[in-house]
Amino acid sequence: MPDKKQRVGMGYDVHPFSTERKLVLGGQDIPFHKGLSGWSDADALIHAVIEAMLGAAAMGDIGQHFPPGDPTYKDISSMVLLRETTDKLYARGWRVNNIDATIVTEAPRLTEYIEAMRRAISHILNIDVDQVSIKPKTSGRLGFIGRGEGIAAYAVVLIESK
Repeated sequence: MPDKKQRVGMGYDVHPFSTERKLVLGGQDIPFHKGLSGWSDADALIHAVIEAMLGAAAMGDIGQHFPPGDPTYKDISSMVLLRETTDKLYARGWRVNNIDATIVTEAPRLTEYIEAMRRAISHILNIDVDQVSIKPKTSGRLGFIGRGEGIAAYAVVLIESK
């Protein structure tokens, strides 16, 4: 089998909590008394995945493609942005091979939502669910996350030539 051209990208995103919004992570509505503040739906996990995808393809960052302040993206689902990013990569000859992501929050507990997140992301990217890993973690009550001020997410993505 011939070798495929591959690249790795790393993404990070963080959003503060807001009592004015619902919580959306990995394309899933998560029951919680706070959501995340941001221009779009503020889905920190999906934003980290998009950052990793764009970084792997040397295509800049999420703000260059979906600028905050642009009314087109106000309150938009980050899953729409993920689809658009996937299409942009595909147009340049790339496809996602796999994702390894971590969501860091003290609350809410996310374990029961992880499989739905994996399925939603794999569906958008047209890859098998076993190519998407998502791990929920805490910060051991340290820092802004430990104080319950927000959520952070990290993602590593391997892309390959199609």
